[in-house]
Amino acid sequence: MSEKIRVVLVDDHEMVRAGFRGLINDHTDMEVVGEASNGQEAIETVKRIKPDVAVIDISMPGMDGLELIPRLKDVNPTIKVVLLSMHELEYFVVQALEQGANGYVTKSSAPEDLVKSIRKVHGGGRFLSEKAYELLAYRITVGSDHSDPVSKLSQREKQILVGLAQGMTVNEIAQNYCISPKTVNTYRARIMEKLDLKNNVEMALFALRNSLIEL
Repeated sequence: MSEKIRVVLVDDHEMVRAGFRGLINDHTDMEVVGEASNGQEAIETVKRIKPDVAVIDISMPGMDGLELIPRLKDVNPTIKVVLLSMHELEYFVVQALEQGANGYVTKSSAPEDLVKSIRKVHGGGRFLSEKAYELLAYRITVGSDHSDPVSKLSQREKQILVGLAQGMTVNEIAQNYCISPKTVNTYRARIMEKLDLKNNVEMALFALRNSLIEL
């Protein structure tokens, strides 16, 4: 019998990890060999365990999933990464692939697609959920400069926007990303200019409308 696919789960919600752990361990060709609740834990776990596949959530405090992908590949160049995301926006699919993700699964399709994605990327392929394929097809059809406003933002600008929309203070965001409060305010001004927003309330509404945060 061939060896099982060794999987590490990275998500800041223990109950979410428990659900995916049960789903994966129900299949005889794969098993969860480690878990982490944040980016730094994930790096240490992957360095120690050297799994075949990491399944990571895109939305985590501190280091998010997009930032984590290249960090994991630095400590384990052979690892395959499947990104789990609640976001159904073309911007996030493109960013994930550019950062080195081997698979992109929306959480709405995770029960059906997660096991398939682990097998596919472990075998050397790529896996995109049906919704992610649709988003990429739309990008190819209409071009990258369509009306998706999130695509105007850099990764750091998006992080700052999400923090402000979630009610974090400038000082909290600065501490979270190891930058100065002045830099956070500079990003805030740039975000408002790019998106034509006037205050934090409008930023929160924008984040909600574009599935960057949930109520």
